[in-house]
Amino acid sequence: MAFWVYILRCADDSYYVGHTENLELRVAQHHSGDLGGYTKPRRPVRLVYSEKFSTRDDAFAAERQIIERCGSKRKYRSLESLSCRA
Repeated sequence: MAFWVYILRCADDSYYVGHTENLELRVAQHHSGDLGGYTKPRRPVRLVYSEKFSTRDDAFAAERQIIERCGSKRKYRSLESLSCRA
């Protein structure tokens, strides 16, 4: 089974970082609004980056690394703030 870290670009040009075991489903859930939270009022969303990992722990560690390098939040206002990873 594969696990993914991903970055979405929202309709308001902010960015969201997450991890999942089913990338296609998770992006569809963000896009449809099935997931509440940050991305729901900022639809549509577009996948701008993804990276595959062999374990959930590795994907989660990559997500945390992006967040730690780029700030303490999962939401970003510019791609420049994500350029440390994406």
